Order: sequence, then structure tokens, then C-alpha cells
Amino acid sequence: MAIHNIIFGLNPVLEALEAGKSIDKVFIGKHITSVTSRQILHQLHQKAIPYSRVPTVKLNKLTQKNHQGIVALLSPIPFIPLHQIIQSIYERGEVPLIILLDGVTDVGNVGAIIRTAVCVGAHALVVATQGSASLGDAAMKTSTGALAHLPICREVSLRDSIEYVRGCGLQVIACHEKTAKPIYETDFTLPTALLFGDEQTGINPQILALVDGHAIIPMVGPISSLNVSVAAGVILYEGYRQRQGGS
Repeated sequence: MAIHNIIFGLNPVLEALEAGKSIDKVFIGKHITSVTSRQILHQLHQKAIPYSRVPTVKLNKLTQKNHQGIVALLSPIPFIPLHQIIQSIYERGEVPLIILLDGVTDVGNVGAIIRTAVCVGAHALVVATQGSASLGDAAMKTSTGALAHLPICREVSLRDSIEYVRGCGLQVIACHEKTAKPIYETDFTLPTALLFGDEQTGINPQILALVDGHAIIPMVGPISSLNVSVAAGVILYEGYRQRQGGS
């Protein structure tokens, strides 16, 4: 399986990290323990770049060239610190609307959410370093290019991100099916961060305990929930309706 936009080899990957290249994810052989690999791991932790320890067969699928036990996938977009995003929104005199994803690992869902977010004028998407979908070429494709138009924040801790945006005056609204409050009772004209979780596991209870409010999409019939990207679309457009002065 050939994958484009990769860097392989210990020194090339280390040089890319030191040069500040935008890297989506790094795959490191399970048994690689050299001095250079330890320097790379230090950089990965310091820069909050996701990585996985994998068997050699995985690396060989990424490239058949001499990878020396390490392959880095480049990201098609830069990652922007959350504090820079929030500051710039307020400096422009706009009311923040950002999206927080907790453990959404399906790249198709993430791409669809990004596309809708761009269409309604959302300001940013926040994902955690670990446990989130890749934001590489596949995400660019599934979002049909919208990924290039939405600032992406990759943060080490979603918990810290929630506490930060709350401190900046944003209400954090958890969108899930285990609440009775319909989305139409939420005031989306306020500075808002919408939190969505994975379809299988939902929002982490520890994360859920940090939010300011909850919202559900009213539904009838035997189906109790929607695909996360569909749910995000419905809720984002309710927010858009309110912000446009809809009644």
C-alpha cells in the first residue's frame, strides 16, 4: 500500500520535527531504542504529536524503502494552538463557535463534521492528541477540501481545553442522547463550544462532568440516536439559525 506525503528514516524524521513540519502521526517500530529514536520521542511528547508503536510489517505497508523503523505521515494542514484561535476570534469582534470531539475516530465522520462546520461559519475544531481520527489526506478527501478552511487545534488534554474555553467565557454544551433538554432550548447566540463523542462509547463521563449544559435532538420512533456527523450537522444548523436571528 503506497502512501504519499511521508517521511521515513530516523534522521529525516528528527529533522522534520526540529524544523517544525506539520506532522499528522508517527509510527515507530516496537523494538526501536536508539538514541535518535529517544530524541524523536521527546520531540513527539513536546509537540503533542500522536504516535504508535507498531510491528515492522505495518511500517513495510507504509513504505517498502529503508525506513529504519520509523515513518511519519505529514499533515496537509497546520495545527493551531487553541489559545491563539480564541484570542483571534475575540479580536475580530465575533462570537466564538467551536467544536470539541471526544474520541471520534472515524475519519469519514470527522470529515463530514468539518465540512458542515465550514458551511455554518464555525471557528475551529478541537481534537485530542491521542484517541482521535487522523487528520491527514483521508480527512482532506472526506471533507472534500473543507479541512483546508477550518482551523484545527490538536491539544494534549481535552479536559484542559474545556476548562480553558470556559475560562474564556464559552459555554460548553454536551450533545448526546442521555439528556432531556432539546437543542432548541440552548442559546447558541452565546459564545459556545459544542462537544460530541464517539458513537459507540459516547462522551467520557469525566469529560461530561465538566460541561455547562446538555442538548439532545428530539426524535420519534425506534431509533434512539443519529450518526455523529449527522447529529453535528443538525445542531450546527440550529446554531446557525439562531445566530442569523431566526425565530
